[in-house]
Amino acid sequence: MSKAIRIHAHGGPEVLTYEDADPGQPGAGQILIRHTAIGLNFIDVYHRSGLYPPPGGFPLVPGGEAAGVVLGVGKGVEWLKPGDRIAYAVTTGAYTQERVIDASRVVKVPDGISDEQAAAMMLKGMTAEYLLRRTFKVKAGDTILFHAAAGGVGLILGQWARYLGATVIGTASSSDKIELAKDHGFDHVINYKEQDFVAGVAAITDGRKCDVVYDSVGNDTFPASLDCLRPLGMFVSFGQSSGPIPPFSMSLLAQKGSLFATRPTLFVYNAKREDLEASAAALFEVVLSGAVKIKINQRYALKDVGRAHSDLEGRRTTGTTILIP
Repeated sequence: MSKAIRIHAHGGPEVLTYEDADPGQPGAGQILIRHTAIGLNFIDVYHRSGLYPPPGGFPLVPGGEAAGVVLGVGKGVEWLKPGDRIAYAVTTGAYTQERVIDASRVVKVPDGISDEQAAAMMLKGMTAEYLLRRTFKVKAGDTILFHAAAGGVGLILGQWARYLGATVIGTASSSDKIELAKDHGFDHVINYKEQDFVAGVAAITDGRKCDVVYDSVGNDTFPASLDCLRPLGMFVSFGQSSGPIPPFSMSLLAQKGSLFATRPTLFVYNAKREDLEASAAALFEVVLSGAVKIKINQRYALKDVGRAHSDLEGRRTTGTTILIP
């Protein structure tokens, strides 16, 4: 019998239960897959804790990123066959050994990229893609600030942003994380526990500040992130690991320099099949070129996902973590 992680109520890591789960058979437009690796992301914590409501209610199978092998295809699926390697990023349902999923939400994994790499990079890598190439189109000469530089998205985005020719500034909480970020494209990394990052950015840029700030931290970095932006700069809030940003007056953006602010999500940016394919293709291209390297820093068995969540929330992980079904 296939196994899955389910939650039946919101709570801490202890609500993640390892249970039998029959995936069923694929219907029209669907495929049955066997996972070989599953990505761990902070959005999984949001679904578990209740910060984000469970799509479809309880019980909920968390997890939005995985790679695997096609076991069977439903009617109308002609571009995939059993044995094909695939990967995806969706909202939930990945914490399983096997699952049925709409074929329209997966992409084929090209030769040269392992299943573990694919599982580790689909959600995080396509997030980096839309942030850099669509939310704010980073170009050579731009200066960016990225909070949580040693996190999964940060280690991909730092390399990609340098490849695009930007000056890349990050924040991190320890000397180890600072060195890790510098090894992944960041030109400067500020230890926000020891230094005011607003003053640090001003010093690094000689007072010119940044064109864009990418902030997945939320409460702890707002509104200071706005003070790192030059006039007409863009504040991009794409997560809230420290808690949500409190309500604020739009006039604050005017006071800080006629700033732009947005709260994007990957699933809106890649809602159309053509956008998903283009995003994945761009990600695969930079990884295969060697410009962006995908390293797995932690591995946990799927049944030990509670420990993985505890380590993630406790900031005891760096970069990318995967679960082994």
